[in-house]
Amino acid sequence: MKKEKINEMNLCFPAKSRNEGFARQAVCAFLAQLDPTVEELADLRTALSEAVTNCVVHAYKDDGRGKIYISVSLYSDRTVRMTVKDKGCGMEEPEKCMEPLYTTDKSGERGGMGFAIMRCFSDDMKVKTAVGKGTTVTLCKKLSA
Repeated sequence: MKKEKINEMNLCFPAKSRNEGFARQAVCAFLAQLDPTVEELADLRTALSEAVTNCVVHAYKDDGRGKIYISVSLYSDRTVRMTVKDKGCGMEEPEKCMEPLYTTDKSGERGGMGFAIMRCFSDDMKVKTAVGKGTTVTLCKKLSA
């Protein structure tokens, strides 16, 4: 059986840390139609939270001027595809940025685990980035039957 897109949504909001909770709640409300388990919902919330935080902290350097774009697609085989995109600074060394414990944060507040967490809580993660143009993170997870 070929998987078919059954629903989708798009969000766009200012890259401010106070909007991270909004993003989680909006996406979780949308996902409710698939009746995910509590664990699946927690996994997706955590992965999404990390992606949004990366946009705020790294792509836009906490200045709140940029936008974060989220799209969520639901498929007939119960796959969830979440895309989080920014038009910020992009990554010069994406492979290095994805290494656990690597961070560009000089304040010592960040642990460098964002991508590792996203990867851990999703079945598939893809990252596209271009310096000066931004980054797109796509996370996929297949929910239980």
